[in-house]
Amino acid sequence: MKATHKSAGSWRRSFGTAGTYAALGAISLVMMVPFLWMISTSFKEPQEVFKYPPQLIPTTFRFQNYADVFDLIPFEWFYFNSVYIAALVVGGTVLFASLAGYAFARIPFTGRNAVFLVLLSAMMIPHEVTAIPMFLFMREIGWIDTHLPLILLPIFGAGGVFGIFVMRQFFITVPKELEEAAMIDGCSRLRIYAQIMLPIAKPGLATLTIFTFVTNWNEFFDPLIFINTRSLMTLPLGLSLFTDEVGTAWHHLMSATVMATVPLLVIFFLAQRQFIQGVAMTGLKE
Repeated sequence: MKATHKSAGSWRRSFGTAGTYAALGAISLVMMVPFLWMISTSFKEPQEVFKYPPQLIPTTFRFQNYADVFDLIPFEWFYFNSVYIAALVVGGTVLFASLAGYAFARIPFTGRNAVFLVLLSAMMIPHEVTAIPMFLFMREIGWIDTHLPLILLPIFGAGGVFGIFVMRQFFITVPKELEEAAMIDGCSRLRIYAQIMLPIAKPGLATLTIFTFVTNWNEFFDPLIFINTRSLMTLPLGLSLFTDEVGTAWHHLMSATVMATVPLLVIFFLAQRQFIQGVAMTGLKE
């Protein structure tokens, strides 16, 4: 009788697991359809884009669409601008947020929690509310139509505050005994941060890197406000050039979008293990 109950329970668990994977697979397929359609459209002839009934696989693969992108707009400049701005923003945010996050998590000082709450309140202010004052300020100091606002504002703005929160929550989970042992050996705070905390915090750093890179790579609003010269545009702003009064060149737009998506996929696949671990560990302990 016990064997029968055990077998029945095993079958139920197997059936439940299979059902879970089937549901997740169906949801994943639905999520993949827009991405597959984007790739399909990037290879289509203009007249095939809105062909009815819809056709996922193009009749003829038109690879020329990708070459046309570089002829129609200075796509390589947009790509370069986005890459180097994203790299500087990620590097600055990770450095600034990890230092501040370590201080808020491990260094006791008067008003620490109050200052942290004030920082978090900055995340609650909609970006659109501060856009006009920030534009006027940038115009006064002569930074309009430069990349400086696109680099410094994300590092020291809401993006940086989010990074501080993520790193603080991660550093809190690190056992205090490690830090105390290092202090007994004569390590300074800066050495503890650099040689002990940062290596342990790799999952948290990977999580912050991916979030920051994706947010900055897809940013459209700030470049639209601060950039006027075409050669200084980033990819999201440059992609809008395919839309004009006549209509949208969807086959070219999708080709450019596919190429713009590649760095996001590469970054995620390279750091997905640390990313998942970091998301799971962040916020485990207050």
